[in-house]
Amino acid sequence: MLKILPRITGVVLVLAAPAAFGQTPAAPLAFEVASIKPSPPLDPTRIASGQPIHAGMKIDAARVDIGNFSVTALILKAYDVKLYQISGPDWVTSMGAQMNAQRFDILAKMPEGTTKEQVPEMLRTLLAERFKLAVHRDTKEHAVYALVVGKGGPKLKESEPDPIAPAVSADGGPAPPPSTGSNQVTVNATGKGAEVSDGQGGKQRMSMSPDGKSMHLENSKVSMAQFADMITPFVDRPVVDMTELKGNYRVALDISMEEVMAIARKAGMAVPGMGGGGDAGRAPAEAASDPSGSSIFATVQQLGLKLEARKAPITQIVIDHVEKMPTEN
Repeated sequence: MLKILPRITGVVLVLAAPAAFGQTPAAPLAFEVASIKPSPPLDPTRIASGQPIHAGMKIDAARVDIGNFSVTALILKAYDVKLYQISGPDWVTSMGAQMNAQRFDILAKMPEGTTKEQVPEMLRTLLAERFKLAVHRDTKEHAVYALVVGKGGPKLKESEPDPIAPAVSADGGPAPPPSTGSNQVTVNATGKGAEVSDGQGGKQRMSMSPDGKSMHLENSKVSMAQFADMITPFVDRPVVDMTELKGNYRVALDISMEEVMAIARKAGMAVPGMGGGGDAGRAPAEAASDPSGSSIFATVQQLGLKLEARKAPITQIVIDHVEKMPTEN
């Protein structure tokens, strides 16, 4: 029996080999067709007059319309990560470099039967084919601030619910599925501040205090994960949402102008009286020598929330190769 067993095993392997080697890995999910063009410069006159600008991503049925995205923004969207979670060339990972980065408009068609949840996978294929992106993943312990609920509970106001989409169209037939996202951003500037609308129901208002020493920010529709992203640039480490609060909320922040100017300088903007430009690098900028003294900490506490210093495993997308410009359409 022991002599026969190796022969039987050999026969099985021979028979199985064609099937094993004949199997080819499934092709990555991709757009049927995609056009990539450099975005035109944003028109300051159009922005100042409150006219919409083409920026963001909108999914409407089988059509994906992306406006004014840098290579970095495409990577963040495709892999669902934040800027501090990618490492690679400075022109990709540097916050300062994003100020003057080449941006692109993309119009793509999704294959029949696919859903909006599969768009990130299609973007990853697009980046690999057109920008020659190659990456690998890594996980590292990272110093973070955990956004948690304070002892007295949250002091947040929920946003107004989204309007219910009609079940039928104007002609009496079934209504088409609602579009997802928006690529129409409007900015309405006044003498006292500005209001930015992303076309998805959320509006952010910015205004200066009468003495000019602080900036007041109000957002009418923001999740706790988005709120964590909002305050990350103003502290010295990433903020991670651990509140377990669902839904969208109205939030308001008061930020000292010293912190606003420091962040602008770290992002590479020329700020009068603060020397040359700088860079926030691959991690959030250090907003104050003593982060716990930042005005953000006090504002967060007023919302019934708290920032706690912790260590947490953070997934990293390591860029092995990427091109600045795509291959031709």
